[in-house]
Amino acid sequence: MIALVRVDNRLVHGQILEAWAPRLGVRRILVADDQAAGSDLARAAMSLALPGDLPAEVAAVDSADWAALAAAPEPVLVLFREIADLRRAVGRGLSPALAPRVNLGNVHFAPGRRPVTPSVFLREDELAAVRDLAALGFAVEARAIPADPPSGVEEMSRRFAEAAGT
Repeated sequence: MIALVRVDNRLVHGQILEAWAPRLGVRRILVADDQAAGSDLARAAMSLALPGDLPAEVAAVDSADWAALAAAPEPVLVLFREIADLRRAVGRGLSPALAPRVNLGNVHFAPGRRPVTPSVFLREDELAAVRDLAALGFAVEARAIPADPPSGVEEMSRRFAEAAGT
C-alpha cells in the first residue's frame, strides 16, 4: 500500500528516516525521480543513507508501476522531487484510490515562488496543480514533519495570496 506520497526536493534525508518512516511504519521507499534514476552516484548515495531494513528503489517517474505499489502488502513511501513530477505520475495512473495522501514537505525557494509554509515555496502554476490534486480527491497537506500541524490547500492559498500582498 502507498502510505504517503511526499514532494521533497531533498528526496531521502533525515526527516524521512527519523520522522516519516517510523510514523508511517513504511517498509519500503520509492524515489520517483528521473534525475536520480539516471545517476549511478545518486542511486548509490541514497542506498547507503538508508538502514538495511528499509530498502529503496529509485525509478524514473514514467516507469513506476503505481498499481503494483498500491497492492504491495507493506507500506511504501513515495518521494518526488517536484510537484511537476507528481503531476506526471497522476497522468500515468497514480490516483487517490491508490495513494490518498499527498504531503508537500520541502519545495525550495526559487524566483517566482512564494512561501506557503516555512519550508514550502510555490509558483502560481504549482499552487494550481496542488488545487487540481485536491479536486481529484487527494488529501493534500503541507508540513515538514509529522509533529507539525498540517496546512491544507485553503491555508496554502491564503498564505500564497498574502505573500503577494493581495
